[in-house]
Amino acid sequence: MNLINCKLALKTLKSGLPIIFPTDTLPAIGCLPKFSKVIYEFKKRDRNKPLILMGSDSKQLIDYVHESAKGDYENIASKYWPGALTMVIPSYEKYIPILTSRDNTLGLRIPNSCIAQSLMQKTGPLLTSSANISGFTGSIRAEGIALDFPSLEILGPIPWEKSSGKASTIISWKNYRNWRLIREGDVIVKELN
Repeated sequence: MNLINCKLALKTLKSGLPIIFPTDTLPAIGCLPKFSKVIYEFKKRDRNKPLILMGSDSKQLIDYVHESAKGDYENIASKYWPGALTMVIPSYEKYIPILTSRDNTLGLRIPNSCIAQSLMQKTGPLLTSSANISGFTGSIRAEGIALDFPSLEILGPIPWEKSSGKASTIISWKNYRNWRLIREGDVIVKELN
């Protein structure tokens, strides 16, 4: 297993490679936004499936949110983050090069994980997906993930802090105060219509 610390993780990410790190839900594979194609290759993931942009706090992600949705973004973020909630929200056109959706939206999340937040304080936001080969259930332990991704570096120390082992709740913004549930998870969002 290739264990690394945050300093080495930044070096790896800047080189264009992804790393594996823990979150409060499922372990993640993440990369700097400009290298998003690499996650699809390692995971064997369908390129039509978007990735999630994770950050260390909501201020780190707000610049990606289109002006029309900022108020609703800030309202939901203040109530449910950090935590197991992903918001799919319109993004500014200037971020189209990093977007992995076809409709100019971006999934945003702040994990409730000290290790993940510490990492992204140093690296900035990371495009992420769950750390498994697409179509297969992955391990939630670093040792099991290392078997699926033997060439990738894994953020230590291990054992990682406890995670839920479940995917995050996903909600999608439609328009002012209008959210729709995409995937049910542990977080129950009262603002859904």
